[in-house]
Amino acid sequence: MAKKSVLIIGNLAREHALGWKLKQSSKVGKIYFAPGNVGTGFIGKNTGIDALDIKSLIQFAKTHDIYLTVAGPDNALAAGVVDAFKKEKMKIFGPTKDAAQIESSKVFSKQLMKEEGIPTATFKKFTDASKAKKYVLKQGLPIVIKASGLALGKGVVIAKTMDEATNIIDDILVKKVFGNAGDEIIIEEFLEGKEISIHAFCDGKTVSMFPVGRDHKAIFEGNRGPNTGGMGTLAPVPGFDTAFLEEIKRTIVLPALNGMKKKGIIFTGCLYPGLILTKHGPKVLEFNSRFGDPEMESYMRILETDIFDILEACADGTLSQLEIKWKKQTACCIVLASDGYPGAYKKGEIINGLEKYDGKNNIVVFHFGTKIENETIVTNGGRVLGITATGKTLDETLDKAYSAIGPHGIHFTGMQYRKDIGRV
Repeated sequence: MAKKSVLIIGNLAREHALGWKLKQSSKVGKIYFAPGNVGTGFIGKNTGIDALDIKSLIQFAKTHDIYLTVAGPDNALAAGVVDAFKKEKMKIFGPTKDAAQIESSKVFSKQLMKEEGIPTATFKKFTDASKAKKYVLKQGLPIVIKASGLALGKGVVIAKTMDEATNIIDDILVKKVFGNAGDEIIIEEFLEGKEISIHAFCDGKTVSMFPVGRDHKAIFEGNRGPNTGGMGTLAPVPGFDTAFLEEIKRTIVLPALNGMKKKGIIFTGCLYPGLILTKHGPKVLEFNSRFGDPEMESYMRILETDIFDILEACADGTLSQLEIKWKKQTACCIVLASDGYPGAYKKGEIINGLEKYDGKNNIVVFHFGTKIENETIVTNGGRVLGITATGKTLDETLDKAYSAIGPHGIHFTGMQYRKDIGRV
């Protein structure tokens, strides 16, 4: 059988992990990335095409006989990249622009949850800043304020004081710090509990659940400090059985998909609800319409089934014919970030130790923000690298990953990382 060419849209560690797994498939030949990053350049060919340059992406796919395209980033999905490829009768994994609204519009998402009885925080939407402030005064603190649109993971604030609430409302609705993403805001009750990540492969008819994952969003140990794009992940999280996943599928995933179907929207790709385990049971914090990052870096380490077969089945509507298997192992990803992240940070720090570990001793490194300068890999982003490991137990997995980080392992000046991933 002739090997198939694949195009992966995106430039984060998520796309690097996908490419790394696809490279292991006997059915995959050439792998291209648009635009790609330093890490993806080691396993395939970077095109340099921006994820939002849909016209150039389609032209490239036609010219290079691409069999399957995988759309990674939320902004590309919200821009309609899947619709454009489907219009050209080209095979692509991911939801349409309408389906991606479950992430790109928090108002759409919350209203869908309300209509379908999906457990979530009570909420109200606002376009007027003064009305929003009056509502916060009535509700009390802490309270959660969200920009409705896509804001690069920074559009959610837990306000603990009235000053904080007032400032963030003004920032989003008046000063437009998130542009059009802040035309509307959602104000919702603050929920307490541990968070988990749920992922489900979807082909429009069939759903296949991933093991339960956990992302650690806060910058500092003990889940303190401002939220980030994610400082580390674990999968599977101990203590959750098949019955729990079936319950989440029944009460959250299927109602969301069926609710969209009622609106004439068929969701294909990966549906990723972030949940919080409250004393009243699991509730949805938000829905995402794509693979999590850094969740995928852990998931790809323990996926047993050929990822190409899964992606193709989701695109073709044949997921029911495929049994997806996961290794009986634990995987983790520890994110190494630049000094100052998630605020202002310095770039260009030399990264040491990659040659000692990457691909050796069970360690696989995925790239977020790096670049090559004078034949040396240097830092080029807030989140820089994801250090992944697998093991039979949680302790073994974490010990392996952390042993690869530090002065005698992978390090760079100003490096910060959480030392309690998987422990909280």
